[in-house]
Amino acid sequence: GGIMLPNHSPLVIAEQFGTLASLYPGRIDLGLGRAPGSDQPTARALRRSQGDTADRFPQDVLELQGYFRSPVPGQAVQAVPGAGLDVPLWLLGSSLFSAQLAAQLGLPFAFASHFAPGYLTAALDLYRTRFQPSATLERPYVMLGVNVCAADTAAEARRLFTSLQWQFVSLIRGRPGKLAAPVDDIEERWSEAERAHVERSLACSIVGDEADVQAGLAAFAERHGADELMVTAQVYDPAAQLRSFEIVASAGERLGWIDRAR
Repeated sequence: GGIMLPNHSPLVIAEQFGTLASLYPGRIDLGLGRAPGSDQPTARALRRSQGDTADRFPQDVLELQGYFRSPVPGQAVQAVPGAGLDVPLWLLGSSLFSAQLAAQLGLPFAFASHFAPGYLTAALDLYRTRFQPSATLERPYVMLGVNVCAADTAAEARRLFTSLQWQFVSLIRGRPGKLAAPVDDIEERWSEAERAHVERSLACSIVGDEADVQAGLAAFAERHGADELMVTAQVYDPAAQLRSFEIVASAGERLGWIDRAR
C-alpha cells in the first residue's frame, strides 16, 4: 500500500526496497505517502528529528529518486542495494498536495478513494491538467482505491459490509479497534449523523453479488478514467474475505482485466 516517507530516512527506504527489488525483480512498486499515518505521539517518536515535517516530502522524494539512479563518480552516499535499480515510484494521496507533486514530477498517482473520496475528482483533474512528462512516465497514470465486499448473494454482502461500516463509526466515536463481526441491526446502532458520515467516507464502495461487482467496477473505472484499481475488502471472516476476492477476480476476468491463466 505505501510508505509514509516523513517517518523514514530516504536512504533506508531505498535500501529496503532495493533489497525487495533484488529478491523479486520487476515485481516491486514503491508507493510514497506524505502523512505520518499515526497519532501525534507516535509520529513524533518515528520522525528522524524534531525539525523534520511532512513539508520536506518533495525534497525527500527527489532524494529517494536519486538513490535509485546509477551512481555517478564521486557520489558520497549510495544505496546498497538500490543504486541503479530504478524501482517504480508512486505518489499516494487523499488531497490535492500529492496530486500536484505527482504531476510536477511526472510520476504515477494513487488516490485513497476507498476511505477519503472527498477530493477525488478535484485531485484527478489537477493531476491530469498539470502533468509534466518525465523520463519515468509520458502521460498521467492513475490508480484508485475501492472497497469491494462481495458474496454469493447481495444480502450477505451487505451484512458483511457492516463490519467496515461499524469500524468507521468506532473511529467517529473515538474508540478505534479491531474489525468487528458483522451485525444484522446496524440501523439501530448508529445515529443519522454517523450514518451520513460513514456513507460519505465509504462512497467508493461496491457491495453485492458477482453481477453487482462486475457492473460496479466497470462503472467506477470508466467514470474516473482509472488505469488501475487497488481493491480492498475488510471482511471479518477470513473465508468470507477470500470468497469476496474470488468473486472480484471472476468479475475481473469477465471484464477482460485479469488473465488468471497467466
